[in-house]
Amino acid sequence: MADNEILLRHRQALEMFTARVRAVEEGQWDAPTPCTDWSVRDLVNHLTAEQLWVPRLVRDGATIAEVGDVYDGDQLGDDPVATWERASAAAIEAFNEKDALRRTVHLSYGDSAAAAYCAQMTTDAAVHAWDLARAVGADERMPDGLADAALREVQPYAHALAKSGLFAASIDPPPGADQQTKLLCLLGRRP
Repeated sequence: MADNEILLRHRQALEMFTARVRAVEEGQWDAPTPCTDWSVRDLVNHLTAEQLWVPRLVRDGATIAEVGDVYDGDQLGDDPVATWERASAAAIEAFNEKDALRRTVHLSYGDSAAAAYCAQMTTDAAVHAWDLARAVGADERMPDGLADAALREVQPYAHALAKSGLFAASIDPPPGADQQTKLLCLLGRRP
């Protein structure tokens, strides 16, 4: 993907997740999600922590060891919505800095182009936005083009994700499935 499309899709995914976070009602924070080990709060906390890493890795060039465990545990505090909004805004800002996608980031599995990291983060946010929408009864539809971009991103390594134990095994999409359904099925979701 070209840089402008990567940034567009990243923004779309985070905006979709933001809308779903804002849709969480007071009594839903402990509700289950399609991510079997996570409640709604756990899921939002996971995505929030991921966004908090972005400025450190992209802007500062920090390593995993340098950041350490600062983003472990609860990051949401007493105002999960505001915390998410600050974290996602900071991630968008970091990825949109001049030449940010040309930088190298130091990830747990080794060095990577920041553009590839952004594309991976986009896919993760898009799929988890669907998870959150499913959990709280919000709109599950991804913005035009987002599912297609995420599917193109994840297809080359989807088999490794299932083997990692962090994702459910893929399931066969129904005949005539749209891109969103294909993406979700590839990552073990049942739309």
